[in-house]
Amino acid sequence: MKQHFMMFAAYNAWANQRIYDAAANLTEEELHRDTGAFFKSLMGTLNHVLVADRIWMKRFTGEGDAPSQLDAMLYQNFEKLRAAREAEDARILAWIDGLSAQAVTGRFSYMTVTDMRTISQRLAPALAHFFNHQTHHRGQAHMGLTVLGQPSVQLDLVAFQRTEEGRAFA
Repeated sequence: MKQHFMMFAAYNAWANQRIYDAAANLTEEELHRDTGAFFKSLMGTLNHVLVADRIWMKRFTGEGDAPSQLDAMLYQNFEKLRAAREAEDARILAWIDGLSAQAVTGRFSYMTVTDMRTISQRLAPALAHFFNHQTHHRGQAHMGLTVLGQPSVQLDLVAFQRTEEGRAFA
């Protein structure tokens, strides 16, 4: 299972870089334009993914900032958001790499953001949700990019596995 989650941590960083590379071509107005996604704009969506990642990483590790709202706008500036995204992706990769096989099969507890309940669950299904959530919202970011006239970005897992960095996971 650890290798599986290492693949998704590496894929996550790769896919985020591709989305951010495409978004770098947009104007400030385009980045903040409501494109019909759940978190409205591309900036809203990209901020939400970072917010959720920080919340989950705080739950997993007990360390770091955990925003109290799922729609928090941590960064209005694209370059600052991108730098924070890259730092969070590096943090995720390092944390997953440091997990033992025993830890992956273990349990953890956390407090929910929306209704302040304590949840106890196995780590592996929570990690599956963590990476699936990122993929879900990257799909919305992709939609936002295409609505804004940008070319479609290849984000398939198999495309990642065919890259130099992804070949180890194929």
